[in-house]
Amino acid sequence: MATRLPPPPPAAKLKLRIKNIDATKRHRVSRFSSGEPFFGRSGANRFDDTAMGFGTCYLGFDVPTAVAETVLHDEMPVRSRISVAQTDFDSRQLVRLPMGGTLRLADFTGAALKALVGDSSISTVMPYDPPQQWAAAVHAHPAIVDGICYVSRQSNDRKSVVVFDRAKSKPGTATYCRLGSWSGLKRLRNTLSIDYAAP
Repeated sequence: MATRLPPPPPAAKLKLRIKNIDATKRHRVSRFSSGEPFFGRSGANRFDDTAMGFGTCYLGFDVPTAVAETVLHDEMPVRSRISVAQTDFDSRQLVRLPMGGTLRLADFTGAALKALVGDSSISTVMPYDPPQQWAAAVHAHPAIVDGICYVSRQSNDRKSVVVFDRAKSKPGTATYCRLGSWSGLKRLRNTLSIDYAAP
């Protein structure tokens, strides 16, 4: 039987567990060489606000998670390897966002997630309408959290973060490195079983 993600209760009745995380050392893979952190309003991503009342910025706790959620998002393995064009790395930036202080996040992991929605489908369900409804409820919650900590769909033993634009004053100055020339790329490709596709 397929899992159905329940709709959220009204924001005021939502029993959030708050997770405070060190806001430093968060990573993002971006096509932009400036202007980060970027808070999107397309409504096309998992926890976006379709009413466009708030913007969202997606971050990984580490570089492999950030790459899995972007470069590898739509890729499938063949014989346990993932083939990706080198240009998919060369055209992107690895962005480090030294956010100041602490992010106060709604915890959508572990026991907190079980108590809220029953299982991890909030990180996997398609289309995105149900998790977008949950994000809107979290954003409207009286706790005024900075975003959500959730299980990465693409790397389900890792965590990701979506930050609401009301916390945009927390990031420090972003630093950029072209992903294709990043010093840890060889190790990353081994970790994620990535081969360059033939040109």
